[in-house]
Amino acid sequence: MPRYTVHVRGEWLAVPCLSCKNTVGWLGKEAVRRYMKNKPDNGGFASVEEVKFYIRRCKGLGLLDLDDTVEDALDDNEFVEVVIEGDIMSPDFIPSQPEGVHLYSKYREPEQYISLDGNSLTTEDLVNLGKGLYKIKLTPEAEAKVNQSREVIERIVKEQTVVYGITTGFGKFARTVIPNSKLRELQVNLVRSHSAGVGKPLSPERSRMLLALRINVLAKGYSGISLETLQQVIEAFNASCLPYIPEKGTVGASGDLAPLSHLALGLIGEGKMWSPKSGWADAKYVLEAHGLRPIALKPKEGLALINGTQMITSLGCEAVERASAIARQADIIAALTLEVLKGTTRAFDTDIHAVRPHRGQAEVAFRFRSLLDSDHHPSEIAESHRFCDRVQDAYTMRCCPQVHGVVNDTIAFVKDIMTTEINSATDNPMVFAERAETISGGNFHGEYPAKALDYLAIGVHELAAISERRIERLCNPSLSELPAFLVTEGGLNSGFMIAHCTAAALVSENKALCHPSSVDSLSTSAATEDHVSMGGWAARKALRVIEHVEQVLAIELLAACQGIEFLRPLRTTTPLEKVYDLVRSVVRCGKWLNHTLKSTGGNTSLNQDPFRQQLSPWDHWK
Repeated sequence: MPRYTVHVRGEWLAVPCLSCKNTVGWLGKEAVRRYMKNKPDNGGFASVEEVKFYIRRCKGLGLLDLDDTVEDALDDNEFVEVVIEGDIMSPDFIPSQPEGVHLYSKYREPEQYISLDGNSLTTEDLVNLGKGLYKIKLTPEAEAKVNQSREVIERIVKEQTVVYGITTGFGKFARTVIPNSKLRELQVNLVRSHSAGVGKPLSPERSRMLLALRINVLAKGYSGISLETLQQVIEAFNASCLPYIPEKGTVGASGDLAPLSHLALGLIGEGKMWSPKSGWADAKYVLEAHGLRPIALKPKEGLALINGTQMITSLGCEAVERASAIARQADIIAALTLEVLKGTTRAFDTDIHAVRPHRGQAEVAFRFRSLLDSDHHPSEIAESHRFCDRVQDAYTMRCCPQVHGVVNDTIAFVKDIMTTEINSATDNPMVFAERAETISGGNFHGEYPAKALDYLAIGVHELAAISERRIERLCNPSLSELPAFLVTEGGLNSGFMIAHCTAAALVSENKALCHPSSVDSLSTSAATEDHVSMGGWAARKALRVIEHVEQVLAIELLAACQGIEFLRPLRTTTPLEKVYDLVRSVVRCGKWLNHTLKSTGGNTSLNQDPFRQQLSPWDHWK
């Protein structure tokens, strides 16, 4: 007999269907009837018949025809949502899908695996796991180490040895000994009580990264988790069953307790969970829909799941990878701006950078030479001002190797710390099978990734700060020799005036966000955890800074491409022309600008608005 999980006004209802010939409309009415039955006031309805509704799949939000049979329209145990006409949901209501669900309507279960051993995961691997490109399996060596550490825990329980977190309470209650009969209950209570985070849930990508990273740490074999339980965690990951994890609540020591507890809560079948198949639903239903059982925690296993820096570090890995990408793009965009502003390439000469041999500086100078070298990629724009009387450019162009260079070195430094951290054991107590003992320590403290991510935010921000100044030079006719704000009929049209204001606003916001969170500490847990890292906020604000940097540089790229239109028919170097073509594949040049350029032979004294009668670039740019 097929069964469907139906969402009605925040309630999840399991509705069995006696006949596959029943219609989707019947399923909706039956779900509403059960919903009314559970409410003292019948949910505000006099009868089922008066309720007007439509039904949609939780996966992809596709609308269903009420007259179709459930056999034709739905898979067994599919998740659907009844939307009652006229309802206005509370802003606190958990939606059936997270942001970006349109990406997940195309979700395909990956076929390839990454083997985890706790020692060799890279930041790139973790980001790809977050994107759902791979499933996970353990190496045989990791399985053996997990089994060996679990044997130590079983011996402690059997011998009734007093060990923190295994046979005692937690934090201030570390001296309270728990009887063997309640050791499993102790672990469940730990997970429930520590699931106290707030805020929006992590996106599916970030939840997958967090879950994957916790699996990698457990695979090292120092946590005491059983192989059976770890395999259940891996099965949940491979099925993309992702618990509801609020983004706020960690102070970064003792580890990321709140977010990791929410992660564990879903795995034991409590709280909310999301999968591409179900959308948001009660965790027990999501697990059941994928043929999985909730985890039954054994001694030490609750603590093993929640103690570590994986929230800070997984978000930090995303930050590092995005920072690496935008740093490379910043060099390309700045080179294009230099061409538009008719700058010189002399400042990128190899001899200049050889006498100040910072690695990042040399790399950036090399990229500029590769993009602008007229001998290899002739630039008609550069040739047009070869014999001008300008001796040197403003710092925002001339000093790109020095400014962008230190950003590259910062990213490399932080990536090294993140790579070490994602392959580190961060539990407490640690289980050393070779010594047959557990040792309490402080590897859960998030100071390393917290400090590194504060440094990353400060470093990467400078890409936006210098980019905003280049946008000013592009938009200011006294500095660019281009039409004001890169638009004709100034006054009637404002061009890039407010785009520049947006860039300035983002840079200003970044200045506040770059204040280090790791310089703060508040004592918690009745002064037993009396110094903390605040690494969760360091990671989240680093990502926000990087997002702003991406947006500012996108504005500069649009402005530079707009500026180059006024220099036509002259062409820049081959690589930069390809960049221009790529931008124009998603952000069209105004047809009026093209027409006027042809009629004026490239003269910049234009009288048409290049944005008129076209879609705004902001409608296209992502």
